[in-house]
Amino acid sequence: MSKKINEVYQFKITLTSSEPSIWRRILVPSHYSFWDLHVAIQDSMGWLDYHLHSFSIKDPITNGKVEIGIPDEEYDAFDRKVLADHKVKISKYFNENNRNARYEYDFGDSWIHTIKFEKIIQGTIGEKYPKCIDGQMACPPEDCGGIGGYYNLLSVLKDPKNEEYNEMIEWLGEEFDPEKFDPNDVSFDDPKERFKQMNED
Repeated sequence: MSKKINEVYQFKITLTSSEPSIWRRILVPSHYSFWDLHVAIQDSMGWLDYHLHSFSIKDPITNGKVEIGIPDEEYDAFDRKVLADHKVKISKYFNENNRNARYEYDFGDSWIHTIKFEKIIQGTIGEKYPKCIDGQMACPPEDCGGIGGYYNLLSVLKDPKNEEYNEMIEWLGEEFDPEKFDPNDVSFDDPKERFKQMNED
């Protein structure tokens, strides 16, 4: 991930309906596929990539919506066409006239993210990409019931007298600070290794 890089895409990833806003700003190589971007989002947000995901973005040529993710035979029964994200380059879709995309992680909890393509910058030789340069608030715990479940969890944690308090503490298994985030703590996996691991499981 420390190759010589010419152009780098800057994205802002925001978790929809979060208040205060949970967001990350990341830099990724322009040659990245949507799979690579998915891994970068997972790692920067703090998700563990346990669940399915998909992108929805406007096709800059047809202006129609395109879904990009991991194709599944079940989708065919619903006439749902999903492009294989490891085969689709982000540079084909994101440009100054096509800046926004929707990213969903975990179709059960339905964590919806807004992806905003902010700009292209010149990469610095010797700098490692992807890179998280800014952000705010901790990522919600996996499997906590979506955005509504997350805010219910925070409400319970504020009240030790709540009948669910001890159960929630035990479920979390560790101390959780919803305001804690430091971009310097973010580490990124190699997307090729993650893809190889996924196909071996």
